[in-house]
Amino acid sequence: MGAAIGERLMSLGHELAVWNRTADKTQALAAAGAQVTANPSQLAALSETIITILTDASAIDAAYRGKEGLLSGNVSGKLFIEMSTVRPETERALAADVRRKGAAMVECPVGGTVGPARDGKLFGFVGGEASDVARARPLLEQMCRRIEHVGPVGAGASMKLAINLPLLVFWQAFGEALALVRPLGLDAARLVDIFADTSGGPNVLKNRGPALTAALRGQDVGPITVDIDAMRKDLRTMIEEAKSFGADLPVTASALRCYDEASDGGMGRGDITAIPVRWMKR
Repeated sequence: MGAAIGERLMSLGHELAVWNRTADKTQALAAAGAQVTANPSQLAALSETIITILTDASAIDAAYRGKEGLLSGNVSGKLFIEMSTVRPETERALAADVRRKGAAMVECPVGGTVGPARDGKLFGFVGGEASDVARARPLLEQMCRRIEHVGPVGAGASMKLAINLPLLVFWQAFGEALALVRPLGLDAARLVDIFADTSGGPNVLKNRGPALTAALRGQDVGPITVDIDAMRKDLRTMIEEAKSFGADLPVTASALRCYDEASDGGMGRGDITAIPVRWMKR
């Protein structure tokens, strides 16, 4: 996602400096003209606005608070846009540290995958002070087809977890639905088309229809844009967040068990479409 967002911004004329914990992941942007920095501190020094999209809270901690992290130098007056999918408390704690350094931060976790990121068609769930959001908006509008400022820092994280929840539960539920019609022997493309044209079919069936059809046929689904382990992390984060204020997510917990079984079976780095296929065929 980070590389795709970078491609989008460079295509609009922005000068880009990049850093990644896995150095090889900067190669495509470097080839397109981005400056690769040695560490996050150097990136922050070179940039007016710093955009981060990281795996989890520990990655955020290392990138921002490490010895050569983003906040290790003078960042006074800079703007940080944090786009990771994490718990609200992680974003609130980070925003407080950013403010103590004299900088501003908004969060903007996004809905969408690599394709929409390259096309500037993500859906941004923004949390932050109104003045900081106004400052970030011109850049956010170049990355997102729609921006919703849903409250202070932390609100965007809550919204992103809520948006992802029914989608991730759906992939497991769809596999269970396919198990019911497996004896019919219908063609995979026909099955996907039927579901996509009913009230039981969300937009993801239209967007991911070709990949899902390929997965059902046992064919290559193409580049993996959403893997199972990343979504397991999101499911666990949802459950942890709900527990923090006394809520229970029984359906989400059941879905997580199914995702865990898939990952334990060696499918963790596989495309998310493997979840329904696995259940249909088991």
